[in-house]
Amino acid sequence: MTAARVAARALALVSALALVPAAHAATSTPGTTTNPLAPASPATQPSTPRLTTAQVSRIFLRDPKIASWLERYPKGPVTQATYDKGSWTVNVSSGNAGEVATGKVDDATGSVTEAWTGPQVAWTMGRGYPGAFGGTKINSYPVWLGFCAAFLLGLVDWRRPLSLRNLDLVALLAFSVPLWFFNHGHVFASASLVVPVLVWLLVRCLWIARTDRPARGAAVWPVWLLAAATVFLVGFRIGLDVRTSNVIDVGYSGVIGAERIVREGESPYGNFPQEGNLPTCGPADASGEVRDRIQTNGRCENANPLGDTYGPVAYLAYVPGYLAFGWSGQWDSLPAVKATTIGFDLLALLGLALVGRRFGGPRLAATLAFAWAAWPFSQYAASSNTNDTIGPVLLLYGFLLVTSDVGRGVFAALSGWTKFASLIVAPLWSGYPQARRPKATACYWIAFALATLAAFFVLFLEPSPLHAARVFWDRTIGFQTGRSAPWSIWDWRQYHAKGIPNLHVVQQVLEVALVVGAVACSWWPRVRSPLRFAALTAALLIGFQLVLTYWIYLYLPWFFPFAALTLVAAPHVLPAAAPAGAPDDDDSTERALVAA
Repeated sequence: MTAARVAARALALVSALALVPAAHAATSTPGTTTNPLAPASPATQPSTPRLTTAQVSRIFLRDPKIASWLERYPKGPVTQATYDKGSWTVNVSSGNAGEVATGKVDDATGSVTEAWTGPQVAWTMGRGYPGAFGGTKINSYPVWLGFCAAFLLGLVDWRRPLSLRNLDLVALLAFSVPLWFFNHGHVFASASLVVPVLVWLLVRCLWIARTDRPARGAAVWPVWLLAAATVFLVGFRIGLDVRTSNVIDVGYSGVIGAERIVREGESPYGNFPQEGNLPTCGPADASGEVRDRIQTNGRCENANPLGDTYGPVAYLAYVPGYLAFGWSGQWDSLPAVKATTIGFDLLALLGLALVGRRFGGPRLAATLAFAWAAWPFSQYAASSNTNDTIGPVLLLYGFLLVTSDVGRGVFAALSGWTKFASLIVAPLWSGYPQARRPKATACYWIAFALATLAAFFVLFLEPSPLHAARVFWDRTIGFQTGRSAPWSIWDWRQYHAKGIPNLHVVQQVLEVALVVGAVACSWWPRVRSPLRFAALTAALLIGFQLVLTYWIYLYLPWFFPFAALTLVAAPHVLPAAAPAGAPDDDDSTERALVAA
């Protein structure tokens, strides 16, 4: 079979997968057996149940989903059933695995109304509730497929339909397939399908970094059309965020941290709203939990006890939005958060346009800005109003100042102290356009250290900065490194289930390889063109996501600006660092890159 025929089949297959919608419009919850006979209202429910605990346990264990999952465990699981207001809650445990299944049985009809297994037991976000991330609009068929279609139509090289570049575009959309599974509550399938897409993008970026030559192909639409489409998409994106988005706890934490810094004059770490035994000041939610509590500052605030797990820049970035819109203390529409999201979304577009203008002219500028505006996952993060675009935006502006050792150092530090991921590129960024220059490297690290000190001024708001530093470590790095989660393939050993692999050792090996590779990038390659520099930056960020235990689709924008520069718009970037056959230490090449 010819290479062209193989590429054609691969492109067709991945194209079909990429266009699978990212969400569903079904009204029933995944894994739930719907009951055609609606039970009576709680007010009319009898205080004495009709079924016995033994009967409820037998009914629940016979449910096909529960029975199939329990085949992975020893026989004789421990079952506990409790009755309340016409419904039974059933919990199933098995040895070291702990609770392995849970759900509800209707007492009147004897039907299983909820059935959750594995990751769905402890993680409600793994149950596939529609619109949990981003709201219902971005997760709807028309909107998601519209973004996918715009991305492909605007960026595909129609003159070379079987090019690797076109396959890279499809790969950037192929995350839609595992996201579809995630939105339907299929956690294991979702996490498994993410890996090959990330591996493909990693290999492509490493190959381009090694050869310092882009794949052939480019967008064919004129610059004015790409620019006009970008303007339209920007307006549509802002409308989605203002009118139909939601704010998850990640974004909510941003405005709380800003409030603590500005209004309370204290470090965010250890000072977030808690529940505990504090007096209540609001109603209970659907699960009976009261999150509104009178905090030690005397305010009634909605609790977010784990929100102080990010770097200080993740909170400082919300200060302008907080000063403009304030915060009521409640998890309401949070205009300060949405304003910050829109602001950084626009900064991303501007930064990509400026980078494109500097390194490739108007066509590269239009291509990069359009790629961000049309890529559905950048809007997925925006519609969830997370802090996941702050880090890549800061890194992007560092790339704009790439020939300045001070500029690279400052922006690498600010980006790194947002969500820590981009610290992985700090060694690479210490040298441009050449590594192994002691004076320039020292200048970079001094700028990095000064920017770090400026970002951590929040610790000096506390009576004891040393104690505040310890609290910071415990609440951030200490918490994140010990965090377990089912969203990647690495932590499934926690379920002790037959047929579910334990890949923890593999993860540790890959983590060591990533760190070694990141450190090696401070020394190799010695000469870095803009293309090679962007490709290695993207590769390191993708590699970091590959080995991450707690991974979610909102993290994809971390690497996208540099992946877009490398894979989508690379033919328009400045030529390679050195002509073929030229020595690596060619001074004329260095002067040419600095002049750029």
